[in-house]
Amino acid sequence: MTGPTVIVVGAGAAGLTAAVRAAESGARVTLFNAHPKIGLKILMSGGTRCNVTHEEVTERDFNGGSRPFVRRVLAEFGVAETLAWFEQLGVALKLEPTGKYFPASDDAETVLDALIRAATRVGVRVEAGARAVRIARADPRYRVGIQAVPDSAALGAGVARVRQVQWALPAVEPERWVDADRVILATGGLSFPRTGSDGTGYALATALGHTLVPPTPALTPLAAEDAWCRELQGLTVDAELRLLAGRERIASTRGSLLFAHFGYSGPCALDLSRHWYEVEDGADRHVVASFLPGETEETLAAALVRAASDEPRTSVRGVLARRMPERLAAALCAEAHAGESAPIAQLPREARARLVARTVSRSMPVTGTLGYEKAEVTAGGVRLSEVDPRTLESRVAPGVYLCGEILDVEGRLGGFNFQWAWSSGTVAGRSAGRQPLER
Repeated sequence: MTGPTVIVVGAGAAGLTAAVRAAESGARVTLFNAHPKIGLKILMSGGTRCNVTHEEVTERDFNGGSRPFVRRVLAEFGVAETLAWFEQLGVALKLEPTGKYFPASDDAETVLDALIRAATRVGVRVEAGARAVRIARADPRYRVGIQAVPDSAALGAGVARVRQVQWALPAVEPERWVDADRVILATGGLSFPRTGSDGTGYALATALGHTLVPPTPALTPLAAEDAWCRELQGLTVDAELRLLAGRERIASTRGSLLFAHFGYSGPCALDLSRHWYEVEDGADRHVVASFLPGETEETLAAALVRAASDEPRTSVRGVLARRMPERLAAALCAEAHAGESAPIAQLPREARARLVARTVSRSMPVTGTLGYEKAEVTAGGVRLSEVDPRTLESRVAPGVYLCGEILDVEGRLGGFNFQWAWSSGTVAGRSAGRQPLER
């Protein structure tokens, strides 16, 4: 029996996985990618090393829609299955102390090349520089309209607005139409739009009747107007960031924080960025930092009092520098007017209170984020209630499947979004490739 004809739109991690899985299931698969080069985000990820997955991944590592939905998809193809699959693909992986898995080659091209070889081996037909601009129902089949993209200059336009609600299809007519029994949408979101993730996938989904949780940038650096960004540029510290709306805590993150010329980066800042847009513009939205996570004002004040008694001649800066970089300790002392070189025993009570407050609850003057151009993923996307978690088939347009970043799922930093790509791509691809046609 001839398998179904499947079109996969988008050749990123999820799309390549879905194409391979559908072909393995017996489908005749064509993979269209808007950018003339496929897999660019794979090559860019993890500092060009590609953080393939994490040693432990659960639904709690993801934001967005329903956690039971995410749990079900991960259960179908989790970390153990991912490690075995990459071994089968010939990609040796190494586990780093952070819990992240990288290719042993430390080269993302190793991962992309293996996926392309797998697609070729199972007969996937790949067309790069071919952008899907229409999907039309032709019951019980679909017709996909394709427009050629000769270079990347035509991609990434019009992504400036963060809270876009209405998504318009590209104002071009298809140069050709391709028929398919089933379609898999794996177009990604809006992050790094010049790679082809320019929002066309959202327009295709909404044209089919889907609704979106408004997309916003995620895992993107925070912009700030902070003198410390110049003074401490390049310094990485352990910190906890808290996002507040008035006195209400919206989110908190903990990890490495990097001071950069534009603001803050590092996992701690990147993980917080998606929550910035949960607070309406104009609201009392602000960020505070603790540079001794786990300490309270009371416990830190008591520790400084003990230090004044036990080692009275040690400088204020010296006491702090035992638990943080000395440059940060000096900056905290200067901001609190605490006399960094003075002996800790001579620190006045008022100065100690200022120093404690700055250390565990310093205001961080965030002005926004660096947006989609620097975002590693997109928060929001197609509502999970409109997709069957068992198959990732659309409940709105049967025969259309969705996987990867186009769905309202995004993970924290550390390989979780790649795991979602492998997991959801596997579920969508296998489901779309199955026989018989069930419509």
